[in-house]
Amino acid sequence: KKFKILGIGNAMVDILIHVTNDFLSEHGIQKGVMQLIDIQRANFLYSDFGSKKEVSGGSGANTVAGLASLGVPTCYIGKVRNDPLGNKFRSDLLCMDINFETKFYKKSRLAETGRCIVFVTPDGERSLNTYLGVTEFLTENDIEPTKVELSDWLYLEGYRFDGLESERAFTKAINIAKKNNNRIALTLSDPFCVERNFSAFKRLIANGLDLLFCNEFELKLLYKTGKLEEAVRKAAVDLPLLACTLGEKGVLVCQSGKILEIPAKRTKPVDTTGAGDLFASGFFYGLINNQTLADCGAMGNLAAYEVIGHLGARPEVDLRSLFSREGFII
Repeated sequence: KKFKILGIGNAMVDILIHVTNDFLSEHGIQKGVMQLIDIQRANFLYSDFGSKKEVSGGSGANTVAGLASLGVPTCYIGKVRNDPLGNKFRSDLLCMDINFETKFYKKSRLAETGRCIVFVTPDGERSLNTYLGVTEFLTENDIEPTKVELSDWLYLEGYRFDGLESERAFTKAINIAKKNNNRIALTLSDPFCVERNFSAFKRLIANGLDLLFCNEFELKLLYKTGKLEEAVRKAAVDLPLLACTLGEKGVLVCQSGKILEIPAKRTKPVDTTGAGDLFASGFFYGLINNQTLADCGAMGNLAAYEVIGHLGARPEVDLRSLFSREGFII
């Protein structure tokens, strides 16, 4: 295989801004979740709110970037326009040696490259205001069969399940992956995502998903229960492998009914944007290097620990050095 991981998901740029809790209340922004906005609201929120940091984002792209920084051969499929943010997204991936060849969106519709305006409060919590833009116009034509065939893992971003065209694109990629005995992973991405795409996620799990990434709230929503233990018990029946993050408590990993709880490295978060994305990077890195599940979970926790220590969802230190300092030698 040419690529270890092929990610399919949103292609957008994160705009990170420090604000107070009062700011969120004043502007009707729900704290700690992702809310979809239109271009007018995006332009309003983008203006006059102090210093900003622009970092290429998109949940699946962040995971792939984390893996690329570890030297893993990766590929990504996501839609941008030929505009300043679209060119930033593309060049950032190419600079990391990530294979990214999705064609620019060229139709005349008044839409721009997607952006996520992330308001970060003093507790490090992030409130995401997402203008999807052209990233939601991903279609079956964007799925290149050869790229899927050449990848060990197909990694699907839950955020990008919104919309009929995207679901068809994912279905095409899944069918190619299954035909080639490639493994398939899904990240649920967000509680609202689970609510909007409940049936699609359930179908995907029933059709033979190999690995599910989620957090505690998403898993409980998926199994319609308020109890984590019950959700995990049900997931253990449906899934060969589950990695459920528990915030500062770490992660719960379940395989063949066996449950491991792996504690997190404690730190005061600066910005939790991308914590789950980079957890997936570290976990995948362990998995493709045949580490124990306990070590996979610990490496995921370490990668998340690094990313919550600064603004933005891409690593700022060498993750391999971080892993080796903590005793992981690969």
